[in-house]
Amino acid sequence: MLTMTSALDRAERQFAARAAIIDRERNFTWGQHIERVSQAAGMLAGLGLGAGERFGVICENSYRYMELLHAGYWAGVIPVPINHRLAPPEIRHILDDADIKYLFLGQDYLELPGTEDVAPWREHIVYIGPRQSKCAFEQYEDLIGRSQPSAPKDADDEDLALLLYTGGTTGKSKGVRLSHRNLVSNGMQVNMAMGVRADDRFLHIAPMFHAADLLATSHTLSGGCHSFLPNFGAEELLKALQGYEITIAFLAPTMIIMTLQNPNFDDYDLSKFRLLFYGSSPMAAEWVERSIERFKGTEIQQGYGLTETSPILTTLDPIDHKLAIETGNIDILRAAGRSVVGVDLAIMDDDGNRVPDGDAGEVAVRGPNVTAGYLNRPDANEAAFRDGWFLTGDFGRVDENGVLFLLDRKKDMVITGGENVYTSEVEAALYQHPDVHEAAVIGVPDKKFGEALFAVIVPAPGKKLVASEIIEHCRGKIGGYKIPRQMDFVEKMPKSAMGKILKTELREIYGKT
Repeated sequence: MLTMTSALDRAERQFAARAAIIDRERNFTWGQHIERVSQAAGMLAGLGLGAGERFGVICENSYRYMELLHAGYWAGVIPVPINHRLAPPEIRHILDDADIKYLFLGQDYLELPGTEDVAPWREHIVYIGPRQSKCAFEQYEDLIGRSQPSAPKDADDEDLALLLYTGGTTGKSKGVRLSHRNLVSNGMQVNMAMGVRADDRFLHIAPMFHAADLLATSHTLSGGCHSFLPNFGAEELLKALQGYEITIAFLAPTMIIMTLQNPNFDDYDLSKFRLLFYGSSPMAAEWVERSIERFKGTEIQQGYGLTETSPILTTLDPIDHKLAIETGNIDILRAAGRSVVGVDLAIMDDDGNRVPDGDAGEVAVRGPNVTAGYLNRPDANEAAFRDGWFLTGDFGRVDENGVLFLLDRKKDMVITGGENVYTSEVEAALYQHPDVHEAAVIGVPDKKFGEALFAVIVPAPGKKLVASEIIEHCRGKIGGYKIPRQMDFVEKMPKSAMGKILKTELREIYGKT
């Protein structure tokens, strides 16, 4: 059966003596980890949580977080990881929408029950962290200590395993229903794409409420080892990579850039670090080259995916990165890569017809890792699915070699004077300016053209930019109608937990310009 329950049961039977967790607080073998998971499953039952019911988690990355997720799979109770950056009313929306019965809170989030929105759950809150002598809530460690181990629940492939909420950048966040089959399938797909080995050590850097953390499933399937970075910081990351002898990690481009800029980078021994997997947004070729130079002996691989696809759809392999740098042909670095095994990928027009290779259209996918739909959102399901295909909302093209190039999010494309402009293309031109640190391009209302291009730019540290210089820089790189004439220079961008620039917030700021 393709279930996380059977995968964990297999881990106990086949990998019992192998290291499952290496952490600053405690280390566990797979046998010890599954013993705690079964006790945590018993704890969930003791709290009155039955199969199919949901519990929420707001917590920093930790082995207890993974333990609790695994306990949910083990017991058939549905974990709902929640973005800790959300405001209380946004958290309340998720608690209500998912019908959360219990809420597990980490140390940094114990003030939440004092808010009006979260207060109704006050009697159903558990503190998840090391024991505290004084705590207003039930404590995870005490509850586990009093709980009897529970046998794994026999799950079906299509049973709901995990409920992840999208970021809510286009309105209220949507609950993405991920089945056991979805999670295990993508774990196997990532395992093959990344070449995961039994002796690999994976560092959980992406917040564990984020779909990117599901890359760790491939290591669970292989009996690999997990370590955890509670919160990202460049120095903390370098210490963890060296101290835990990490072999594989996922990083967003912003994290990579911050780490490479750390003045103490060369003081750390990263010789065990064999694969740097990056995603959530493209990375400029210059930073890819710098990553290859600085992370000596580490291969670089890019992944593209969505919460709805568990998450990985395509990867651009290390050999592509290496050849691009060696030959100077860096166009391939703008690609999202080739689809992973088991994923069908097509480029479709607005009528649902496939377009010829090289033509642009919406990226549509199908495969065992693709969600069956959203929770309580028939309208969103109707819009997102067509004839068995999931419509990603991304515009792209596929070349003659089957390589996907993403052009833009559907909602980010700007139509100015009747011309379609993919903002990612404009941003790529802006990033070629040596003094541009970050750039985002949006569409703003325009009386003459309907929409006009507006660039928001963060200059490199110590540099100052003016609009005329940016306009001149873009000439010859992109067509004149693609060059933004309006722009603002700012100190920082609004970003998601993964470091992705939030264009929705930029539209709210500049949309009435």
